[in-house]
Amino acid sequence: MDLLKKLFKGDRIVWIIFMLFCLISIIEVFSASSTLTFKSGDHWRPITSHMTLIMAGTIIVFFTHLMPCRWFKRLNMLLPISWWLLLVVLIKGAMTNGARRWIDMGFFQFQPSEVAKMALIISVAITLAKFQQEDGTDRKAFKYILISTGITVMLIVTENLSTAALLCATVFIMMFIGRVPMKQLGKLFGVCALGGFLMIGAIKFVPDKAWDAVGLHRLTTWKSRLDNHFNQAQVPAAKFDIDNDAQVAHANIAIATSNILGKGPGNSVQRDFLSQAFSDFIYAIIIEELGLVGGAFVAMLYIVLLLRIGKIARGCDESYYALLIIGIGVLLSIQAMFNMLVAVGIIPVTGQPLPLISKGGTSILINSVYIGIILSISRHVYEMQAKKEEEEALKEAQLHDAAVSILKNAALELAEKDSQDNNKEIN
Repeated sequence: MDLLKKLFKGDRIVWIIFMLFCLISIIEVFSASSTLTFKSGDHWRPITSHMTLIMAGTIIVFFTHLMPCRWFKRLNMLLPISWWLLLVVLIKGAMTNGARRWIDMGFFQFQPSEVAKMALIISVAITLAKFQQEDGTDRKAFKYILISTGITVMLIVTENLSTAALLCATVFIMMFIGRVPMKQLGKLFGVCALGGFLMIGAIKFVPDKAWDAVGLHRLTTWKSRLDNHFNQAQVPAAKFDIDNDAQVAHANIAIATSNILGKGPGNSVQRDFLSQAFSDFIYAIIIEELGLVGGAFVAMLYIVLLLRIGKIARGCDESYYALLIIGIGVLLSIQAMFNMLVAVGIIPVTGQPLPLISKGGTSILINSVYIGIILSISRHVYEMQAKKEEEEALKEAQLHDAAVSILKNAALELAEKDSQDNNKEIN
């Protein structure tokens, strides 16, 4: 037990949550990868590759959580590097599922947007901490954050609108928690809301051929998703176009045919029909197999993780550490919320995987870095608290020894005085 404490430092609850995510991921990805098994002809290949990534992610978590917190500031240099990589993706990136988001390295597809997300969160945390004042954050910080976020979002948005929206929401919440002036945040919110309405209007009314002509083919996909989601017309089951709306249809069937406890691990039916069942729609498979109880349990894990991050942040001695892990917690929570809301049909399809559970390459490794950073900062906080408690205990012991010494000296003086008085009486 002492050996485990020495090896696995930091917040124990975060460690338990991470291990539970890994366990759920292995079980559900193995179950949901039937289409990959059919394509490859190898029953074990999808899950062995996933387990290899999970093991690599666990190693990353272990070594990252042992690193000094101050080292993470150096990851800020990844932001300009990720911008160049995103440009490469826009020019000649690998096309998968109608989106150009990856750099194909032959044996591995690398997604630069995941690195850009992490680097931007670190950059924003550094900027907010640097410009902290007694009455809030200096107004200059807003400009620097807006520039770095704007460049990152512009390089991502054309191929991955949901990731761009996720980043914008996370940075906005970080600025709010970092005490950026409300006047600046209010203006930014207004501009973003107006831009959102204009974008939705352009997507809806501009012809598809116009977007294809300028190379913005993803806008036609967004238009289709928005139209399908907000179309409130009641379609009879016999006339439902299950081919065009296959993802939403099979996700709904998976959830509708589950019950309180589900069909049991490995007993999903819709995994054979649901595209991206192992990634974007894995939450629907979780509900189908583990029921409402399993779906609620997975959602609760993200909530508990966010609560633990909040507790750790309150104990940080530097604002940078607190802002960094809060940014990571908000990013993971919003991404998980996006995935789950899509699976249950509340918002349009976004293409966001379920963090720490969905099958993936770059996302698993980067999410593991996030968990390692959280554990590293929690280790720093707990060591600092333990050191403070030791110092307080030492002070109390010193005060106690001093008090005992004073009492002993007083008793000796009193005894000596009584002895002198007795001698005088005898004489």
